[in-house]
Amino acid sequence: MDYKFETRCIHRDNEHEEGHPYGSVCTPIYQTATFYHPGIGQTTGFNYTRESNPTRTELEDIVTSLEEAKDTVACANGMAAIVLCMELFESGDHIVCSEDLYGGSVRMFQTTGEKRGLTFTYVNTADAAATEAAIKSNTKALYIETPSNPTMQITDLAKMKSLADKYNLLVIVDNTFLSPYFQKPIRFGADLVIHSGTKFLGGHNDTLAGFLSTSRDDLAAKIRYLYKTVGSCLAPFDSYLLIRGIKTLPIRMERQQENALAIAKWLQTQKKIKQVYYIGLEDHPGYEINKKQTTGFGSMISIRTDSEATARRVLERIRLITYAESLGGVESLMTYPMLQTHGDVPVETRERLGITEDFLRFSVGIENVDDLIADLDQALNGED
Repeated sequence: MDYKFETRCIHRDNEHEEGHPYGSVCTPIYQTATFYHPGIGQTTGFNYTRESNPTRTELEDIVTSLEEAKDTVACANGMAAIVLCMELFESGDHIVCSEDLYGGSVRMFQTTGEKRGLTFTYVNTADAAATEAAIKSNTKALYIETPSNPTMQITDLAKMKSLADKYNLLVIVDNTFLSPYFQKPIRFGADLVIHSGTKFLGGHNDTLAGFLSTSRDDLAAKIRYLYKTVGSCLAPFDSYLLIRGIKTLPIRMERQQENALAIAKWLQTQKKIKQVYYIGLEDHPGYEINKKQTTGFGSMISIRTDSEATARRVLERIRLITYAESLGGVESLMTYPMLQTHGDVPVETRERLGITEDFLRFSVGIENVDDLIADLDQALNGED
């Protein structure tokens, strides 16, 4: 049967979990490094966990189904997935990237990537003309975050696909912020989709994971070969945790989005908040494009306060919301991007994008929204 997304999060494409020993409803954790051979030249289908493992295979099949991909590999973390993606390119290749990009990605491009002879140009990919102007004769790919991290710029994926076809480029999309529940980049022409599975897919701030999915058989074969060679695989127990987390992805994201929209509207009424970056607000410049290519807005909010002092006051006074890096879990987290997630982004780039001392990023969880607003209120407006 052609099951809907919510059902596939729990059962993948199976009516029953066929093949699990003793009829186990949950996917077993195959905590083994190696597998026996029934005979010379014979295999059970699994040989060595660095290459493949039944628990991880189950997870990879689930994400492949949700992303509508041809294949997916599960990596030790999101950065490992990005490194694996970069291994598809050769020295001398050039990649055009969204300028508002996760700081860890920028750090990896500027160190490991450049050491391997790759070059990168950062542009506002929400501007198709500027993106096209950055393409060179040796450009091989467009690397896009939409929504971008942390200023929530929206890139028109259909326009990027048009450019990619014109110049024979790969389209790579980091889909971490919206997950396949709200956004399916492959439907809009993406060749490769990256996730930090630590975030919304895992959903509980308890494990690290990364995913690289592809819509092409030729890329899938290359990635699988690199995957077993580089050894960036996700461990069996972490694979189990991701399988468990994905089962509640739809209901978590719906609740988080509901909370985020209410909080974003409340923040707009606060005198000490000068700007609210949330793609679910109708005055967001990418609102209509996002509606065209997604089914939701997610739960990531960034805010500009009236001063550095206010930003620091919020971080020091929040009680229910946690001051911590990361995002996407059931617990609400507040981050100071200029010091944490984007500390490796060049200062001039941060300042141009507005990632300054008065800027905060907020990952909204599933707590009661009134409690979250009350915590923000006391942090912003309460007496010292």
